[in-house]
Amino acid sequence: MGRSPRRPGARDLHGVVLLDKPAGLSSNQAMQRVRRALNARKAGHTGNLDVAATGLLPICLGEATKFSGQLLDADKVYRAHVQFGVTTRTGDAEGEVVETRPVEGLEAPRLLAEMARLTGPIEQVPPMYSALKRDGQPLYALARAGKVVERAPRRVTIFRFELLSLNATVAEVEVACSKGTYIRTLAEDLGAALGCGAHLTALRRLASGPFRLEDAHTVEAIEAACLAGTGDGCVLPVDTAVSVLPALEVSDTEAEALRHGRPVRPGGPGSPAADVGEQVRIYGPGVRFLGLGECAPDGQLLPRRIVNLME
Repeated sequence: MGRSPRRPGARDLHGVVLLDKPAGLSSNQAMQRVRRALNARKAGHTGNLDVAATGLLPICLGEATKFSGQLLDADKVYRAHVQFGVTTRTGDAEGEVVETRPVEGLEAPRLLAEMARLTGPIEQVPPMYSALKRDGQPLYALARAGKVVERAPRRVTIFRFELLSLNATVAEVEVACSKGTYIRTLAEDLGAALGCGAHLTALRRLASGPFRLEDAHTVEAIEAACLAGTGDGCVLPVDTAVSVLPALEVSDTEAEALRHGRPVRPGGPGSPAADVGEQVRIYGPGVRFLGLGECAPDGQLLPRRIVNLME
């Protein structure tokens, strides 16, 4: 999560902004532009997109940053272009070419067969050019210094791996996947399986958890709206960050207890349709969002992440 010193006049603005991140900006740079435009005091994004990548980047403001973890853990959907026959140092078009091989017999049936083998639970070795850290240093910094360190494979799930088009040696694909999936690595693994190598030439995020790209705003649109005095219209309510969780309404007395960190035992209608250990959205009377609670084995509701929103 990115933070900068407080600015005079900055607002305690709470909610979620769906940004269509452009190419050429890091996720943090894009987030900072949105925060400055809205004059928000506190903000954080919910998962890096590479500088060259575009698409959906949910940005949490104020109290919504308490739920960034839920969006970091959310499933994602991407659209990508894969160039076969060429491998690069970074796995995408930003890196130098390290090998070129002929691409022979690349037809849709063969490609689909290999894509099917990479669908479902798979093991991925994180790329060296990634933000993962080793001994406090990001892997990409080590890679730029010419160092390669061992990375343990990670289990991820590819829910859907769809071929949209195949034009000579370039395929357009769509991938629905679990958190922590590297689409660059998926492209490289696909190229390796085909024996010709591959790298990404374009990547666009289409969805993240409950959010979709078609509902997102460009940086320029947000800045223009702020100049026109309508920028707050780009900000979704805080609870949209956790809208996939079941909801529970509590009484005023129970709400007060939860705000002070005490568990309650809801007894009225609207008991959470959740399993023990599962989290629920909590609302006070008047559909006032209070935060997240956890269902305990003894029937109590335990406060987990309670928000501090002005009434």
